[in-house]
Amino acid sequence: MNYNQYYDDFSWTEVFEQYDWNPKEKFNLAHECCDKWADDPNRIAIYWHDEDGNRDTWTYSRLREASNRMANLLKYNGIKKGDKVSGLLGKDMELIITILATWKIGAVYVPLFTAFGPDAILHRINNAECKLLVTNYEQHNKIKDSDLNIGIIRIDEVYDKGLNFWDYLNTFSSIHETEPTSENDPCVIQYTSGSTGLPKGAVWAHKILYSEYALFKYGMGISEDDIVFGGPDLGWAHGLMNCTLGPLNLGISNVVYKGSFDVENLYRIWEEYKVTNVLYSPTAFRMMLNSGVDRIKKYNLKVKKFSSAGETLNTDLVEFVEQAFNAKICDLYGSTEAGMIIANYHGLDVPIKPGSMGRVVPGYEVKLVNSEGEEVKDGEVGEIILDAKQIPFFCLGYFKNEEKFNEKVINDHFYTGDLAIRDQDGYYWYKGRADDVISSAGYRIGPVEIEACLLEHPLVGEAAVIGKPDPVKGEIVKAYVKLINPADENESLKDELSVFVKNKLSKHQYPKEIEFIQELPKTTSGKIQRYILKKRNELVDHNM
Repeated sequence: MNYNQYYDDFSWTEVFEQYDWNPKEKFNLAHECCDKWADDPNRIAIYWHDEDGNRDTWTYSRLREASNRMANLLKYNGIKKGDKVSGLLGKDMELIITILATWKIGAVYVPLFTAFGPDAILHRINNAECKLLVTNYEQHNKIKDSDLNIGIIRIDEVYDKGLNFWDYLNTFSSIHETEPTSENDPCVIQYTSGSTGLPKGAVWAHKILYSEYALFKYGMGISEDDIVFGGPDLGWAHGLMNCTLGPLNLGISNVVYKGSFDVENLYRIWEEYKVTNVLYSPTAFRMMLNSGVDRIKKYNLKVKKFSSAGETLNTDLVEFVEQAFNAKICDLYGSTEAGMIIANYHGLDVPIKPGSMGRVVPGYEVKLVNSEGEEVKDGEVGEIILDAKQIPFFCLGYFKNEEKFNEKVINDHFYTGDLAIRDQDGYYWYKGRADDVISSAGYRIGPVEIEACLLEHPLVGEAAVIGKPDPVKGEIVKAYVKLINPADENESLKDELSVFVKNKLSKHQYPKEIEFIQELPKTTSGKIQRYILKKRNELVDHNM
């Protein structure tokens, strides 16, 4: 199907018809992602696999039964509609049934990430006013000495009569009637990554599921014969919504892998389960690139659709996927508050421009505006905004922080804080955060293009660019570079990298200063924290 035709003819009425419940009467993620498909006893929802080789196969029917029992267990622990339930586990089936069970009650799920330290965990639990935490002893030990008044369910605990968690769960009824929530009832409080300050809890409504339908179906290109593998953790928006609920929403089989990232192991799993559709981060794809094409040739892989989100997908990664897998990779762009609103497409006939975020997801209205809120012309940098009054906007605000959310909604439009350029063909090109723009000698310079250029150098593993204060130019471009091999560090390489960028981009964009660094500061979801590099630079200058 042609992109322009689908975008112009897009109908929310047709989308609503894809769901079992009429969204304008009642709507619940758990019903649409699980129970809707559970009457078919042979339809497989999840192939679960861990790094030790343990495996388990979950049909939608089994998933419905277990999540119903879990809903009754949560109710036994006092959870009711509107209460907050948090999960602090890896990619465990206990976590997935907890999420579904939470929604079946009409309660609100608060995702956590196992790499969080005590402060990050406590901030989210306390700020969201959670009443129950589902976790294990290892994770609970991080916060056991804190003054935390919350119910705890540990999946590795021994219950009455020596029962393990699953046997204990089976003492609860498998009969449960899902709460008929509305499309605007809250379902998730997803905390931002904290890339620019203290994480804020974005409250999602159940309607997020149908808001993302065009992305699932046409951006990610999920089809009836797909086996989907999603890499990101369920503690983050992309891992929870797109990698897990996206396939389940369409009744598709999903491979859930619990374990550390290992390229060889990844290929083995893809081969074993005949995975056809993969979602991961640019960092993961870069690790695959660095491991070489020869490894890939050892396996009989069926993957033909790759998708990526979180950071800009560089041209070298696009070319790597095409050459190594004979497949297409689609870059996706979104935010915690807005979902995926710009994408490239597996399921629509529209060319990919390597390095571009793609085109607006059908059903959304997106604009680029200047600092005065005026729409910019094609080819000019502007901030990405979207209409907050349109059907797909699902964010109900920041939990207990209405003032901060209102700062981002101006004249009924949500301001993402991200900058981009739209070309004459309607493709968007990411230019960085509004706070990251470098003002140098009258030029406004985005860091992303320079970082992408540095990554094309064969010795560079990662790069981050900031503006360094300068008395003459206002700011100069400074790059922090992590080399693939630290032994290559020398002063002449700094000059070589500067000239490399200068020759590829322009005279005003190349780094005037380069500093080698062992590790770039990142959020736990993998996004570079440029503001930390700015503070680091300020401290160095202050101490000189």
